[in-house]
Amino acid sequence: MPDNTFRTDGTIDHFENRFPGREYEIEFQAPEFTSVCPMTGQPDFGTLTITYVPGARCIELRSFKFYLQTFRNRGIFYEDVVNTVLDDIVAAIAPRWAMVTGEFNTRGGISARITATFPTE
Repeated sequence: MPDNTFRTDGTIDHFENRFPGREYEIEFQAPEFTSVCPMTGQPDFGTLTITYVPGARCIELRSFKFYLQTFRNRGIFYEDVVNTVLDDIVAAIAPRWAMVTGEFNTRGGISARITATFPTE
């Protein structure tokens, strides 16, 4: 029976992959991602897309939602967001393969898309 306690400490929880012998892809999006520009202090908005091939563990989405909320008031560059999220996913679940893409909203006439993969290609 799953633990129904709500963790808000920024930990990415996981559950056992019931199909570890099968290579399959999981993708989910976080269209309401927010952080803060470390230069201006202004809010940044974007969509994060996480795609991965699980190994022994899969990401538990409720904890991942709370993990993403830890960025809400954090001053961090787009490149750091994408690479930090990827590093934390790899540390939490040791996927066979993973990719994090951040599509950040237009500011000052420029939008940005950052993609990082594991293992590094």
